[in-house]
Amino acid sequence: MRKTPFRIKPMLATLVDAPFTRPEWVFEEKYDGVRMLTYKEGPQVSLLSRNAIDRTQRYPQVAEAVRKLKADTLLLDGEIVIFDSKGVSRFQLLQRGDGDAEYAVFDCLYCNGKDLRREPLAARRRTLTSVVKPGRYVRVSALLSSDGLEAFRVAGKRGLEGVIGKNLHSLYESRRSEEWLKVKTHQQQEFVIGGFTEPKGSREDFGALLLGAYVEGSLHFAGKVGTGFDDQTLRDLRREFQPLIRSRSPFGEEVTKGRDVTYLKPMLVAQISFTEWTSDHKLRHPVYLGLRDDKSAKEVRREG
Repeated sequence: MRKTPFRIKPMLATLVDAPFTRPEWVFEEKYDGVRMLTYKEGPQVSLLSRNAIDRTQRYPQVAEAVRKLKADTLLLDGEIVIFDSKGVSRFQLLQRGDGDAEYAVFDCLYCNGKDLRREPLAARRRTLTSVVKPGRYVRVSALLSSDGLEAFRVAGKRGLEGVIGKNLHSLYESRRSEEWLKVKTHQQQEFVIGGFTEPKGSREDFGALLLGAYVEGSLHFAGKVGTGFDDQTLRDLRREFQPLIRSRSPFGEEVTKGRDVTYLKPMLVAQISFTEWTSDHKLRHPVYLGLRDDKSAKEVRREG
């Protein structure tokens, strides 16, 4: 039995500012979860995050569901998600383990000894739907429309994170590509945690997080977030911070003055929602959603 290619880097979509439509493109739901490449070699199944960390034990029900698929060898690309009561994926639920994780699969890169990466998306999608039969823990990603503007309208009405547009002729490339384009219905992205402020009032452990993103190799300050934490999250994060404390700011510019700021080695990545960017490139009304361990801090780029 031929083995699947191992540790392929995923194809990434490019962010665009506004919804669009193009002939011979399809528009899928943009999920709010964790990207996962899944390898099946006979009875052996491995789930690897986008930075190649094995997550098979974290999502055993998904692994078992993939193991039961009839193909002998598979390489699937998709998103691990947890849906709320309205059928909308929420990163916060996944972060807390609040519900059953599912695998929303949107690509098939290898099947029964055949490498499909040089075949167009339309052909890969046909293979995917023939191999993956929707069940409790595995589903094929939802196609919203062949009209990108209609897909965006539907996504907004349902409260989805956004839309991914894909060229049906696109080959699978292990890089960020303009053959896949994403547009968000609301603002949400990852930021590096570069420090924290001291707690005030009744709050314990810390007050707010100092956030940043890399621009031309330098970590630029994007503002502070002080909401979205419960007591357990505050305690857990404070433990994570302890070995990362440093005396010098990791940011490329002066952030704040005062003795209430503790700087951190820029290692932790947080998922943040916010309403918009201000004119001086700071976040307006940010809310903490959770930590991400599927991306390194150096990968975090400002998207606004």
